[in-house]
Amino acid sequence: MTTPSLAASPTCSPFPSSLPANPYEHCDPRFSSLIVPSARLDCLHEGSRWTEGPVYLPATDELIWSDIPNNRLLRWSEGAGAGVFRQPSDYNNGNTLDREGRIVGCLHGARAVVRTEHDGRRTVLASHWQGKRLNSPNDVVVRSDGSIWFTDPAYGIDSDYEGHKADSEIGGCHVYRIDGQSGALTPVSQDFERPNGLAFSPDEKLLYIADTGRTHRADGPHHIRVFNVGDDGQLSGGRVFATITPGLADGFRVDALGNVWTSAGDGVHCYAPDGCLLGKIRVPEVVSNVCFGGPRHNRLFITATTSLYAIYLAVNGARRPG
Repeated sequence: MTTPSLAASPTCSPFPSSLPANPYEHCDPRFSSLIVPSARLDCLHEGSRWTEGPVYLPATDELIWSDIPNNRLLRWSEGAGAGVFRQPSDYNNGNTLDREGRIVGCLHGARAVVRTEHDGRRTVLASHWQGKRLNSPNDVVVRSDGSIWFTDPAYGIDSDYEGHKADSEIGGCHVYRIDGQSGALTPVSQDFERPNGLAFSPDEKLLYIADTGRTHRADGPHHIRVFNVGDDGQLSGGRVFATITPGLADGFRVDALGNVWTSAGDGVHCYAPDGCLLGKIRVPEVVSNVCFGGPRHNRLFITATTSLYAIYLAVNGARRPG
């Protein structure tokens, strides 16, 4: 881990000419109650190659996110601006926090899910299934029972750009669950082409998982599926919740009302729990992921291609029960 280096991480000018004066596109009347009409889209940082994995740290009031091809994690806070959090990062992609406030990250380079302890040590939580190396863990969420759920597509081994080129040992791209007590690794879904972002509903009875198979097949999936989560951690169902156009549901988060805020090719799309597209936040770059943050959990941080953006909303991010 390195100390912040502000000179190495340029911050956007306060009023970039490329930002839309009105970033909102209304598709349903319900969208009006979720946004702050006077809130503008802020560009907080630029100069990355492909940003991903935003996670907000309440203890320090800062955002951590990934710049995968540059092999680094960046940090941003209101007072200090942007700087380097860790470099090299082992091509870190998705991040989340566990119940103890520790960062759990998906490392393309190590092909593992790793937890950063409070003293800076890193603990490998999952790297193999049935004796075979994982592909390249992509995105991760933690349930209130301590279990850790992550997707394992092959993006980090497809080339040397975001990891290390290699063949898949498992031969498929699955979704896994790490038991919160035993640490046992179990696949919970094996019928995805390229599982990607995932998030629980506020009550954790539903799990949304994206399939971005279109990156490898012209007519491949570009949708979010929704599963029922049993008390035993098993998934059932799996219907298509929403099809994303343009672009892909690379990463997403759920607000306290159960609405899904997802990445897309033209910005952030907001879907109601019934699957209806409520509206969009237009962003001038392709969006990869989002997360809720800020002291009141009402600021949506947006990683988009080379930059980090943020906007205040009239709704708060979902918090885990318990």
